[in-house]
Amino acid sequence: MKEENTDLEQINEDRISALADTIENKFLIFKVGHENFGIEISIVHEIINIVPITQVPRTPNYLKGIINLRGDIVSIIDLRTRFMMEEVEYDDLTCIIVVEQEGEKIGIIVDEVFEVKYISKKNMSPPPSAKLVYSNKFVKTLGNTDDKVILLVDVKDLFYDE
Repeated sequence: MKEENTDLEQINEDRISALADTIENKFLIFKVGHENFGIEISIVHEIINIVPITQVPRTPNYLKGIINLRGDIVSIIDLRTRFMMEEVEYDDLTCIIVVEQEGEKIGIIVDEVFEVKYISKKNMSPPPSAKLVYSNKFVKTLGNTDDKVILLVDVKDLFYDE
């Protein structure tokens, strides 16, 4: 009996390890303005089309409001506004990436979602000094891919003002 438990424990450890291998260093790549950004796929709950957003008074301008997503109230942040970019009208490519952060679902409006991409640790580097560029406080790491640099966003910092 003890040997069976050991075998099951090993199988579970192998499954957990395999699952970690499937999502570790994988990022959802999306576009805001002319730049490509990425967030860890492990925190992405789902991607939805733009839906009507209920505005909430006396909130920061980047907090567009809230939506009811199958019974969950989800705060919606517009990354263009958060990154101090020019606002544009939403189109057919605009979507909301719903992430789960510390048990709470939060939606992020982006211009377009492209793909899930693996970026190895050796192809990641720290961003330039935050003193040089304001938006660097949102960029955790730079991911170098075949033909471009992906700005890997620190999602936690998107939701909090200094």
